[in-house]
Amino acid sequence: MFTVAHLSDPHVGPLPAVPAAAFASKRVLGFLSWQWRRRHVHRREALDRLSADLCEQRPDHVVVTGDITNLSLPEEYALAADWLSGLGDGERVTVIAGNHDAYVAGALEKSIARWSEWMTDDQGRPHSGLFVRTRGRIALVCVSTAVATKPGFASGWVGDAQLAELDRVLADLAARDLFRLVLIHHPPDPEATRWRKRLEDGDAFREVVGRHGAELVLHGHSHRNEVSAVCGDGEPIPVVGVASASVDPANGEIPSAAYNLYRIDGGPGRWRCTMERRELTAEHTVEPVERRTLLPATDERGALTGE
Repeated sequence: MFTVAHLSDPHVGPLPAVPAAAFASKRVLGFLSWQWRRRHVHRREALDRLSADLCEQRPDHVVVTGDITNLSLPEEYALAADWLSGLGDGERVTVIAGNHDAYVAGALEKSIARWSEWMTDDQGRPHSGLFVRTRGRIALVCVSTAVATKPGFASGWVGDAQLAELDRVLADLAARDLFRLVLIHHPPDPEATRWRKRLEDGDAFREVVGRHGAELVLHGHSHRNEVSAVCGDGEPIPVVGVASASVDPANGEIPSAAYNLYRIDGGPGRWRCTMERRELTAEHTVEPVERRTLLPATDERGALTGE
């Protein structure tokens, strides 16, 4: 059995001092949002408590699906790297970027440079687009949707080049009998979030995944715990989102900080995967609050099953 922990959108704080030059960009809106609301919702104490519980569970691998920073400030990349180091080294932890990690033009390249240990392929090459990491019989297919957008927008794109590569990679990994675990920041369904925050080419992404298949798709961005599916030529493919990893349970607006544990067993045509959601409580303990079977994925109606 192989165990994967999934957390997302940690928005690692506290926010460092913002230089005056940074206000000549959309960062000014992000800073105001942080000061007025987000700093009261995303708390470092919540993130640290959740991270400690995750480490206590000793998963075989940890995946972080983006939005590690808030404004893509250089100081934030260093702060985030320290937090990532606490989860594990590049052998045990895989990271993809989110829209907050590409907040302004040029920011994504800086994040990749600082986090390259956790964002390299099996040959040790850092990537700004799609890359694959294999861990045992698990293939982590990392897809980037992180692009700089205009003020007021948090949308994402996969792009034609990555879609073509994804088409090739999923077919190749299927031939190698590996469990294909696809990581993406934005929810694949363009209707899953408000239009200004959606994945613009989500339909094309779902078409590729549906055509070639995958065993599991994980995302963040929405700050919600949600399970849906991509339907294609074979069985429905589970698509799972998770709440932000730093949300204070007392915020009263969005779900409390949480992460998911996936236990994967079996083999091609008979993969088994269960999910356990662990959530931060008002008493600042982390407790299991949901268990669900993801694979085998369907009942006779073709709907995702739960326990």
